[in-house]
Amino acid sequence: MSTIGERRRRPGPTVRDRVTEFRDGARLEREDRVITEEPLELRVGWPGRPAERVAVTMRTPGHDFELAAGWMVHEGITTPRDVRAVRYCTDETLGELEEFNVVTVDLAGPPLTLPAARLVSSACGVCGTDTVQDVLARAEATDPVTLSVATVLALPDRLREQQPGFGRTGGVHAAGLFEADGTRVVVREDVGRHNAVDKVVGSRILTAQRMPPVLVLSGRIGFELVQKAVVSGLGALVAVGAPTSLAVSLAREAGVVMVGFDRGGRFVAYAGAERLRD
Repeated sequence: MSTIGERRRRPGPTVRDRVTEFRDGARLEREDRVITEEPLELRVGWPGRPAERVAVTMRTPGHDFELAAGWMVHEGITTPRDVRAVRYCTDETLGELEEFNVVTVDLAGPPLTLPAARLVSSACGVCGTDTVQDVLARAEATDPVTLSVATVLALPDRLREQQPGFGRTGGVHAAGLFEADGTRVVVREDVGRHNAVDKVVGSRILTAQRMPPVLVLSGRIGFELVQKAVVSGLGALVAVGAPTSLAVSLAREAGVVMVGFDRGGRFVAYAGAERLRD
């Protein structure tokens, strides 16, 4: 077991990154801050039984013990009074990227339930790098996408034109598939960002039609949304919101163009800026 002095510094809530901002016809290379996203393996243990992994969730590092305890109670695995301790996993086999990404909740007795669908290997070993590689292994082949700056700037408005639910309530997300020239193909809405993406991709799957190359989102870009784009063979992802650190990593590894903050006549390219033409 390593000493505290030998351990890597715990990941913070944000990380520095180099991006390309497009504004008023100019390209500006600058440093940016991106919200940190890393996987957290949640394990549960009780007297007489070794800890078992029950789930992996994506989160911003910080208050991990609170997250673990709250998740266990909300999922019906235990009750507040049965949570005895929460700790980081100390397995000697842990790599540097895993050291603060595995948390065990120790219970006073057996859990109320352990959903079989969430129960996997009890070994430690989840980290951001492995997660990205797992997605790349399932990626569909896609041709590189080149987009014009003018097209990228116009995409959010073209998405918004097909958001009746948002227009009536202001409380729903949207995802749309577009051609590289900005032609709108299909838009779907849902209260969940992930569901909206599943719907637009599913619409092409069920009709056995070609998948357009560009995915446009009405909100922020998390890892799981890039994951869906990569697995479906999409070449570009454009959003009005910000990406997370793990989303950026996956987009770059997969060769996907990623654009965020696409609003108000400007946008920021986090991946694939070389494939954006004036």
